[in-house]
Amino acid sequence: MNRDVVETVRGPVPVAELGTTLMHEHIFVLTPDSQANWCRDWDEEARVADAVLRLRELRASGVHTIVDPTVDGLGRDVSRVCRIAEQVPGLNILVATGIYTYSDVPGYFSHRGVLPGEPEPMVELFVRDITDGVQGTGVKAALLKCAIDEHGLTAGVERVLRAVAKAHLETGTPIMVHTHPGSRTGLDVRRVLGEEGVDPAAVQLAHSGDSADADHLAELADDGYLLGMDRFGIEVVQPFEQRVAIVAELCRRGYAESMVLSQDASCYIDWVQPELLAAMPDWHYLHVLRDVVPALRERGVEERDLTAMLAGNPRRWFARSRT
Repeated sequence: MNRDVVETVRGPVPVAELGTTLMHEHIFVLTPDSQANWCRDWDEEARVADAVLRLRELRASGVHTIVDPTVDGLGRDVSRVCRIAEQVPGLNILVATGIYTYSDVPGYFSHRGVLPGEPEPMVELFVRDITDGVQGTGVKAALLKCAIDEHGLTAGVERVLRAVAKAHLETGTPIMVHTHPGSRTGLDVRRVLGEEGVDPAAVQLAHSGDSADADHLAELADDGYLLGMDRFGIEVVQPFEQRVAIVAELCRRGYAESMVLSQDASCYIDWVQPELLAAMPDWHYLHVLRDVVPALRERGVEERDLTAMLAGNPRRWFARSRT
């Protein structure tokens, strides 16, 4: 795999041209079965048009690239993303392959790949998304995505983690893992992916900013992991001041090159009822540049560190993970 380019919805672009990058944002987070059964207000054209407006505004703010780690379990529909991307010139959108679960594998895989000696079918499917394209679109996945939350290392979660590791080793594609730092699930990731032979430098531990434990995060950074400080705006999980403070503290300790910044926002998410969304007015694509960056400057974070977190580290992560 060419280390100098990365796949986007509109095709490969030079890694050096990714520019300011938000490393964890979604366009839509949906539950298709529930949508089909219960949702009466989904308007496809209106949602697409709204996404186009939001992403154009994001591009106008100075962001060049977003990484959308929406996979099976989050309502991935790359053909819809392509429709939106066509109307937002100048914005790179990178998509993912993998499975998002906190406990069991999706029912589709429950009785596949479970007989003695039978290969894990997820590996072949992930590799196909990376080498041939996703959902018949021809768009190739730029990263692998999986999850481990406070439920811990269930059998299903471990199965997905190991499948992701094998797909990474075959393709060199970097891995993003949703983690729950409050229960230190990054340590489980370290053990399982380490057993599979994955270099920590190829792994981003998403949601690390949910923790205020600088020593724990520094330990993971020392191992070589990239820390996703990516939920700015989700005040119900961690207040703004604490999120800013942990990034500033890690920068003070010299770990700016081990972090990336983002919001984990979306144009539309059906997991959260509108009243709760209204209680988080800063959970949107523009929060990092408008509010977080100035707050970090006020706390003494230098421009070179901000540039590293928003541009240099994403470039390096995508480049060095490939073989």
